[in-house]
Amino acid sequence: MAGNSRRPGARRNPGSKKGPTKGSGGKGRKSLEGRGPTPPAEKRPNHKSYRGEGGSSSASASRRPATEERSAPRRAPARRDDPDGPQTVLGRNPVVESLRAHSPAIALYIAQNIDVDDRVRESIRSASERGISVLEVPRGDIDRMADGAVHQGLALSVPAFDYLHPDDLLEEARQRAHLQKVEPLLVALDGVTDPRNLGAVLRSVAAFGAHGVLLPLRRSVGVTPVAWRTSAGAAARVPVGRATNLSRTLSAWLDEGLVAVGLDGAADADIDHLDDAAGPDAARGPLVLVVGSEGKGLSRLVRETCSASVSIPMAGEFESLNASVAAGVALAEIARRRRG
Repeated sequence: MAGNSRRPGARRNPGSKKGPTKGSGGKGRKSLEGRGPTPPAEKRPNHKSYRGEGGSSSASASRRPATEERSAPRRAPARRDDPDGPQTVLGRNPVVESLRAHSPAIALYIAQNIDVDDRVRESIRSASERGISVLEVPRGDIDRMADGAVHQGLALSVPAFDYLHPDDLLEEARQRAHLQKVEPLLVALDGVTDPRNLGAVLRSVAAFGAHGVLLPLRRSVGVTPVAWRTSAGAAARVPVGRATNLSRTLSAWLDEGLVAVGLDGAADADIDHLDDAAGPDAARGPLVLVVGSEGKGLSRLVRETCSASVSIPMAGEFESLNASVAAGVALAEIARRRRG
């Protein structure tokens, strides 16, 4: 504006001119130069294939503490697809049952402004007595933790499930059976991949007095939060083991005196004739019930390892039941015979 060039803000500070500027004068020349070819993986220190001066061991191996070489307690084999970190148990019944069973827990989450019932009160009391953090959070936080699953305003953060070694599972089953003055009864699942089926099997195992569940390492679901919820807390009370090779473990259990009975829709004998198929009074003796997957049933090696195979008689045009229903029907029949 003419005649007003001295007003505040009318002049730019020196060096603040907009628009094109002169070159860097060579100061940015290095940034324009290439870094050369990428070195191979074994020569990059941050790569898992990096090899040290010796050239025979990776960096991670060279940094491994010597204490790892010591003998560790026997544990079930780990799965590659196990989720890292804690899991979340959702729902009021599963949470309160988990706390009643003194299962390991990290924190209890309660949604704000929920209807408080006896289960919520007991959960808060149990968590407080055990020193577990009790956190009241917005409902949206638990919605994100549940990822669409029903949670009823209550969630319990627990460590990753601790599976037993098959030998320890058998020993645990024997101890529980001894206290009940019965023979051990276990359930082995062959390739069950639906967590809801696993949760329902755990619930039937607890309801009908069985003493443990065995899962294979591969091609099988683990005890996930969905399985926790479906089991209605039974996952906290039923020992679960995991075997690297299911047929080999069953064979070892046969050497220990157990009888392995597989559920097979194509078997000639049905569950009513269990004693005829597996031996006299098989239902009352040490027994492992083997249940196949939802679609394929028992695998060939597992079927051949079993002492006998039985089917569940059905009326009508239905040819099979899913794994959890079949296991529940068979366990109910075995429990009836044991009571008799």
